[in-house]
Amino acid sequence: MREMKIDFFKASASADNNACVEMGLTTEGTVLLRDSKQHGQGPVLEFTPGEIAALIDGAKRGEFNKLLG
Repeated sequence: MREMKIDFFKASASADNNACVEMGLTTEGTVLLRDSKQHGQGPVLEFTPGEIAALIDGAKRGEFNKLLG
């Protein structure tokens, strides 16, 4: 992955426990996801805005609720 400065953010529901997925936007418009527990040292996944929109839509519809246990 190319080296760049990205301002990552996470959902407010995660509070300050560093147990969340962080997201960032590249200058090219793609969305990056990473695990906050890795403190910037772990893998980063890159998605198109359309892919993120589909993920968020599925989450809003409850399509991933079975993953919550």
